[in-house]
Amino acid sequence: MSKADRQVGREPEAAVPRILCDTDALTATAAGGAAVLWKLDESGRQLDANLVRLTPGRHIAPHAEPDLDVLVLVVAGDGALGAGPGAEPQALTTGTLLWLPHGCTRSITAGDDGLAYLTVHRRRPGLQIGQAP
Repeated sequence: MSKADRQVGREPEAAVPRILCDTDALTATAAGGAAVLWKLDESGRQLDANLVRLTPGRHIAPHAEPDLDVLVLVVAGDGALGAGPGAEPQALTTGTLLWLPHGCTRSITAGDDGLAYLTVHRRRPGLQIGQAP
């Protein structure tokens, strides 16, 4: 309970589990291209999560995330994980769970059936606007 809540006699909001989305339904009705079909928007959260859909042949270009580890769960389709220069692509299929440690280079390419995956990572701090020195 926060100090402000105690001062005015309010009880803190209770945290309750709840269903957020149906990934099968979202991926079945997804349009073409690459899109974020769902994202975690709950206030006070400590995590960020996104459901991403890539149509056949689309890809996420090679990149590295310097600060965050990311978990990726393939929920539909197939594709390949690129793990940096010289590394053999690794097959991705429904049910594959990946750990992408911070600092590693990675890319994701959708296969013939397209690819949908859920990403989960620690929430990034919001932008801070301050005065110039």
